[in-house]
Amino acid sequence: MSNDVATAEVSIDIAEIMERIPHRYPFLLVDRAEEYRPNESIVGIKCVTINEPFFQGHFPDYAVMPGVLIVEAMAQTGAVLMSKTLNVDRAGKTILFTSVDNCRFRQPVRPGDVLRMHVKVLRARGGLFKFEGKAMVGDKTAAEAEFAAMLVETP
Repeated sequence: MSNDVATAEVSIDIAEIMERIPHRYPFLLVDRAEEYRPNESIVGIKCVTINEPFFQGHFPDYAVMPGVLIVEAMAQTGAVLMSKTLNVDRAGKTILFTSVDNCRFRQPVRPGDVLRMHVKVLRARGGLFKFEGKAMVGDKTAAEAEFAAMLVETP
């Protein structure tokens, strides 16, 4: 395999995301992904609109995306990275969020923002991954955290 192929950026569309993780509207928080590098990193994209159901009750006079949902968007991005890296067959398996550490919220995310979740693998051992995530709006950090997820058998 040539070096160009090994380092080529891979994009993941919404159809593949929905094949890889079980989340659906209104809780699917990744619209697409870019810069996928197996076992290394990925960038998830969420286009935040005023039509998001959480804006009805989360500061309706000054709409702000809930911080826990920003963390969830990073976790879903990590799950897409894991699923594609491990080539997970979702029949009988799922990826569960297991921990979050060192989480910081730096600026609000508002309707009209494009949230880019930069997720890097810190460690991977079998079906357990530890990640570092940074959610960005433009060149500003909205949130950052370390988090982990594991592949589990489901009935």
